[in-house]
Order: sequence, then structure tokens, then C-alpha cells
Amino acid sequence: MVYADIGDEQSIEQNLSTFSSHLTNIVSFLEQADERSLVLLDELGAGTDPAEGAALARALLDHFRERGATAFVATHYPELKTYAQLTPGVRNGCVEFDAETLSPTYKLTIGLPGRSNALAIAQRLRLPEEIVEAARQMVSPEDLRTEDMLDDIHRLRIQAAQERDAAHAARIQAEETMRELRKRLATIDQERQEILGQAREDAETELEALRAEIRALRGRLQASASPLEAVAAIEEQVETLEAQVPQPAPLEPPIPESTASICPGNVVWVHPLNAEGEVLEINGEDAEVQVGRVRTRVSLSALELRAETPSPRGEGPGRGPERSIQVSAASSPGTRLDLRGCLVEEALQQLDRHLDQAMRARLPQMSIIHGKGTGALRQAVRNFLADHPLVSAYEAGGPREGGDGVTIANLVAR
Repeated sequence: MVYADIGDEQSIEQNLSTFSSHLTNIVSFLEQADERSLVLLDELGAGTDPAEGAALARALLDHFRERGATAFVATHYPELKTYAQLTPGVRNGCVEFDAETLSPTYKLTIGLPGRSNALAIAQRLRLPEEIVEAARQMVSPEDLRTEDMLDDIHRLRIQAAQERDAAHAARIQAEETMRELRKRLATIDQERQEILGQAREDAETELEALRAEIRALRGRLQASASPLEAVAAIEEQVETLEAQVPQPAPLEPPIPESTASICPGNVVWVHPLNAEGEVLEINGEDAEVQVGRVRTRVSLSALELRAETPSPRGEGPGRGPERSIQVSAASSPGTRLDLRGCLVEEALQQLDRHLDQAMRARLPQMSIIHGKGTGALRQAVRNFLADHPLVSAYEAGGPREGGDGVTIANLVAR
């Protein structure tokens, strides 16, 4: 049931004032209102002394609240606004009013009491300013502070609403950005998968090329006449790297006072390298010398003659007909022969040629570097030297000469 007390029902005939008419109407439904009722009251307690009217209004509201009825009350009494703010189950509310246009905005605000705006409306209706200002001076400071506080609260609510709208718009924009980022992330992930796939394909291509090369090397190894010797040669190359470092001589021979007798083909001691070498060419005060597989240019003063230049014709000391071999003079091939990395057959061919050239150059001795490795090349070399007519004896190199990776061969003297 809806019970309403709205409007002004004062009557001269019935001797009713505004207050009396309102109160008579309220009394008619006072005891009928219950928890299923809606009570609408306009300007409750108006038309009489404000203090008494406000007190009577609070008492009526307590009665309706105890009966469980729902009541909507319009009032300008500050006491009722305070009552709503402090009483459980009762809340303030207001409809905004535009003082510039003197019209309501129809925006309902729950939780805050409305402002009377009486002075602002009077000023807007062109009431003389001195009257408005005089009225303002008559209002108690507490009421003015209350109105100012309400004005600040309304302004802050408007600002909060605007910020809330801005935050809502920002949230919508953030959600849109998030969707775009997720879409972009999915695209990036797809691109990453494509890049990884391409890299995988390239790796497979390179791997297949390596496999093909391995198959080719395996085929060459299987086609080789002596695959084990080829493997042994590779192992010897790895294991005899230490023999490539020149070994210091136990005692440095004195540097000769004169180098006038050194000429191309001589075997000389190279003092800066502590090694033997063969003179290839003389240019002024310098000489180009072959030391092992390396050619270097050094000063003649740093060389010492180790073997005399062979004469064009002649014979060496007699050794008996069984070991005496007549050879013609030739340039020296050097006292070192490096066979590392060679197959057995190739190494023995080089060794045979080198022995012949060394014999023609009247070299007394030569060092054969074959490395340690599996020992296959070393054994083949020493078996070959044991039956060779130009070799009188052979032995393993000393610790400073390469050890078991080198064989020293003594040649037959002429």
C-alpha cells in the first residue's frame, strides 16, 4: 500500500493551516502503515516552528521505521539531514539543482544531503546584492561551513565521477591494447616457429653435407691400399708435434772467425735455431738456409760449416771393396728427412732417394723423422735401413733429438 502526503491542503472553511492539513493526512494512515507500505512525505514538519516541526518529524520517522515501512521524505530541515546521517537504516539523498538555470538536473545522489541554494537562487533572481549579503551575514557560521562542506563534497563527487569515467575509458583502452599485444604475441610466436623451422632446415642441410663428406672420406679410406697405414700416419702427425720444436744442442760450438769457405750446398750449424741446415743461396752477408722443411735467411756470421764442400772428383778413405762405392759429387739434400704424414710406400721411396743424394754429397749421417704413433712407419724405416747398402748402422735418436720418433742413420764412408 502507498500512503502519500504531498501538496498544501490548507482550508479557511475548515480552519486548517498548512501544518494542520499535513498532520491530519498523516494521522489517517499512521497506524495502517506496515512493512509492506510505501510512505511518501513532502516537507515533513513544515508550516510551524522549525524546531518543533523538526522534532515532530524525527518522531514520526522513528514510528514508521519501527513499523518497517519504507518512507521517502522531502525536507529542508538540517536536523532531518543530520538524523538521516546518524541513524542506522536511514540514508540521505538529493536531486541536483542547477543554480544557473534554476532547474533540476534530475540526477539523484544517494548518501549526501542536498543544499537549499536559497541565497544562490535569490541572487540569481536579481535580489539586491546588499540584501543577499545581509542575509548571508545572518546565517550562523556553522550552517555556512556545512553548506561549504556540502558544496565541496558535491564537487569532489563530480570530480570522482569524471575520474571514474576516465579510469573506465583507460581500462577499456588497456584491454584493447592487451588484445592487440596478445595478437601480436601470437604473431611473434608464429614468426619464431618459422625462424626455428628455417634454422632447423639449414642445420639439416649442413648436417647432410657433412654426412656426405664423411661418406666420401670413408670411401676413400676403404679404397686405399693400406687403410691402417693411412690411419697410423694421421695418428703419427698428431702424436709427434713435439718433434717439430727444435731441440737445444748440449754444447754450442764456437762461431768461426771466417765464413769465407761457406757456399751453397754446405751443411751448416745455425746458431740462432740450434739446428743443422743446408745453405741454398748466399747473398752478400746473408745466406738462405733450409732447416728441415723451413727456409730462413740468417747472417753468415751465425753459421758454422759442418761438412766440407765436396770436390768434383776423388775418392774417400779406403773401406775395402765390399763397402767402397764410387759416386759423383752432388748438392747436399740436408741431414734431416721428415716422413711424418706419409704412407709406408711413399716414405720408403723418399728415404731411398734421400740416402742416394746424401751419399753423393758425402754426408756422414742423416736424421729420419718418422714419429712415434703406432710404430708401423718406424719399423718399416728401420727394416729398410737394415738392408740398404748405403747405410752402415742406425740407432734411435737421443732425448734431445726426438727420442724413438727419430732414427739416426750412419752412411757408408767413401
